[in-house]
Amino acid sequence: MAARDTNPYFMNGVPELLILRLLEEQEMYGYELVQAIRNRTSEIVSVGEGVVYPVLHALEREGAVRSRRKTVAGRSRIYYAVTRTGARRLTDLSNTWAALAGAIHSMLAGGQHGEAL
Repeated sequence: MAARDTNPYFMNGVPELLILRLLEEQEMYGYELVQAIRNRTSEIVSVGEGVVYPVLHALEREGAVRSRRKTVAGRSRIYYAVTRTGARRLTDLSNTWAALAGAIHSMLAGGQHGEAL
């Protein structure tokens, strides 16, 4: 699959998972998340700020992330960090995606996978 050939229908939930994973490591601002997702997925997953900011705002409303304004090198940015609620959400999403990936891998290899998601 080429870097820009991601399937938008299969991408549901992926930005949230990746954002929470990155914010678990350190607080980041929106564009920094865009770049980190692109870099850490070897450009296989490329989401823009138009995807990242709505996800961040939804996560903040749900209490999964918190934000704070911070000035760095004369620029004011809003940094986001994971809360305990977000950490639990990340664990749930990670488990779901690991099971899904395992099921798909098993099917592609010609086998069967255990229980339904």
